[in-house]
Amino acid sequence: MNKKIEIIPAIDIIEGKCVRLSQGDYSQKTVYNENPLEVAKMFESAGISRLHLVDLDGAKAKHIVNYKVLETIASKTNLVIDFGGGLKSDEDLEIAFNSGAAMITGGSIAVKEKETFLQWLENYGNQKIILGADAKDGKIAVSGWQEATGLSVIEFIKSFHKEGIKKVISTDISRDGMLSGPAFDLYSEILETLPEVEIIASGGIASMADILKLDEMGVPGVITGKAIYENKVSLKEIERFIL
Repeated sequence: MNKKIEIIPAIDIIEGKCVRLSQGDYSQKTVYNENPLEVAKMFESAGISRLHLVDLDGAKAKHIVNYKVLETIASKTNLVIDFGGGLKSDEDLEIAFNSGAAMITGGSIAVKEKETFLQWLENYGNQKIILGADAKDGKIAVSGWQEATGLSVIEFIKSFHKEGIKKVISTDISRDGMLSGPAFDLYSEILETLPEVEIIASGGIASMADILKLDEMGVPGVITGKAIYENKVSLKEIERFIL
């Protein structure tokens, strides 16, 4: 019996508030709640155990900004939090882990300062360090998705898998926040090419049917944000699925 896909809601933070962007565009911002803790508690009461917390101010500033939000959610819920957005230095990582992150996600840093990222992997281990592999047309994009690179997503993941990476979050940027369905083909290719990698699908989830399809494919985890906030995927549906 295959393990069910893990549903991981996303909370994106700007100025301490819970927001969503469309395609990573800061000018296309919707504020969903002034109080991220309230949102996190709602997720927890639906039986969810994991949270993807993104510091969008940090991603822009290139250093951790909203660690107080992380600290509040970590200390007032039992959610296992993976935290990302602007983590660029050993000090950023220390702050994130001290503030209650169980894992951190590094994307741009893995492209631009590979040695630093690999050092983190060595220091903290592959259960705590997640590779962010954000994709645009099958190529890696970085810096809050504002820069495309020529690196193929598969080759990129493969190179880090060789170095010991186990967990990977891959977001298809063109679909993120668009409710247009996830990049099934990309995840299928990753599963086929790198079956040992724990791939977490992200971007484009539009309904529970999308999550069920990823589950059938054998994808270990899925991140969903806007679909929950726009009630395309209800917490009741998630609760029923988890049970």
